[in-house]
Amino acid sequence: MLHAITFDLDDTLWDNAGVMERTEHGHYRWLREGLAAWREARGEPPWEPGLPGYEDGLADYVERRRRLAREVRERRGDFTWLRLRALEEQLEAWGLNRSAALMWAAAAMNEFHRLRLKVTPHPEADALLEALGRRYRLAAITNGNIRLARQPLAHHFPVAIAAGEMFAPKPDTTAFLTALARLDAAPARALHVGDSWEEDILPARELGMHAAWVAERHDRPLPAGVQRIGHVKELPELLQWLEKRE
Repeated sequence: MLHAITFDLDDTLWDNAGVMERTEHGHYRWLREGLAAWREARGEPPWEPGLPGYEDGLADYVERRRRLAREVRERRGDFTWLRLRALEEQLEAWGLNRSAALMWAAAAMNEFHRLRLKVTPHPEADALLEALGRRYRLAAITNGNIRLARQPLAHHFPVAIAAGEMFAPKPDTTAFLTALARLDAAPARALHVGDSWEEDILPARELGMHAAWVAERHDRPLPAGVQRIGHVKELPELLQWLEKRE
């Protein structure tokens, strides 16, 4: 019998692509507009001559994050840290003193997290997790930097792990092992549900967990212990089949 189910969040329990695009542009636009107004209120020009415009500034911000991920390997999955440090660097390069750069970078990340939480779970997700929680121990494991305690399905997950903040982003198995330990569940009696073959399915199977791959289509043979579902709403049917096999 299965004892525990662990879930990925982004693109498993909600669609995430549009959320990230809105959040990426939203927090950076907020920073640019707020900083320009702040400088103008202080009697300074909104932007110094020669500084990049919005699109070039955003591209520079992205490249700084990528460079930091290469240089500080243990932080490569800690996306909040990467964003914060990249913004601090950029603002200092644009002429802000250190204290102002820290202040505005932190404020921009607060806006990022506000926007990042505006996810819309699949309509079936809340009732599904409510029912599963009565029978199984549940956990969330994510590489995303959504604030886990504030995401809309948080109350269903007594265990929630941000893998990047552990310096061990998926596909590293550390987050899975940590979740299993906190759930007091053996890998063979646990199921992981996720949309990424590399970051969800492979590490779960490496540990001997069952795995449910959320994918509308696939073009690969599925190894033993892995089942595909097109949508998380199909999970109860899969669980019923797995329990009958046990």
